[in-house]
Amino acid sequence: MNTGIALNPSRDQTLKLVWTRLRAYWTLVKSLQTGLLLVTAAAGYISGCCLNLTGGTLFQMLGSLFLAVGGSTVLNMVYDRDIDERMARTAKRPLPSGKISPAEGLALGGLLTAGGLLWSALIDLRYAAVVLAGVVLDVVIYTMWLKRRTPYSIVIGGLAGGMPALAGRVLATGQVDWFGILLALGVLLWIPTHMLTFSIRHQVDYARAGVPTFPSTYGIPVSRRIIAISTLLTAVTFYAAAAGIGLAPGLLALLGGAGLLISGLVGYSLICQRPEFNFVLYKGASIYMFVSMILLIAGGL
Repeated sequence: MNTGIALNPSRDQTLKLVWTRLRAYWTLVKSLQTGLLLVTAAAGYISGCCLNLTGGTLFQMLGSLFLAVGGSTVLNMVYDRDIDERMARTAKRPLPSGKISPAEGLALGGLLTAGGLLWSALIDLRYAAVVLAGVVLDVVIYTMWLKRRTPYSIVIGGLAGGMPALAGRVLATGQVDWFGILLALGVLLWIPTHMLTFSIRHQVDYARAGVPTFPSTYGIPVSRRIIAISTLLTAVTFYAAAAGIGLAPGLLALLGGAGLLISGLVGYSLICQRPEFNFVLYKGASIYMFVSMILLIAGGL
């Protein structure tokens, strides 16, 4: 009779299981989405560098926000696991596929979020208040209350998305000022370009899951016009904010050029209306946001 060698996993097997688990956890955090929000927070913080810039504080801000934003994302995915199970593009995620149990996901999301909020409070209470507002807007109001009821839930999602940028500015300046508000507003206005292009591309999935979207409620032509208007307003808002804080002329020109480019892509999408171009525009919107924040960061260093 075999004496247990086959019954006990080897060291390599154990490491493989741990690595698989960690990869599943990392998927739940949505690292790219979370990372983009951290970049907006860094832009908000570094834009106030002359008032309060230290590497240690910047590291703590990014660490606390990673936990709070990542934890919120995990909690959202726990709550939405039934929706994800009905959509082809999300059915293989760790929760709907059964790789991670709901209880485990809830524990992970809760611990990450609580850790992020506690760390934020230890850094600065005003900063922590903005982070907490972002968590409540994202998890409670957007995901649990509005997402399954109305396509206008993306407005609350946009407000939640703008909180990291505002939090970074509050940490740098000690107050909610006009630049922080403009930065958060720019993120809010950017959300339709990011989300509506995605919901147009995956409208069948969203319909199958019973999630109301602008394309399904008002039609694709109206959604495209909303995307065009919000993109133009985003570019104007970021440019006005950058000009207002005195961004260097060269960087300001690059920011304006990026805004013109993404606006041009949106304008082209109104003319060509090719379904496959939605994915290009979706990715382009993320690149535009990243580039804009990097330029603001560069101007503050």
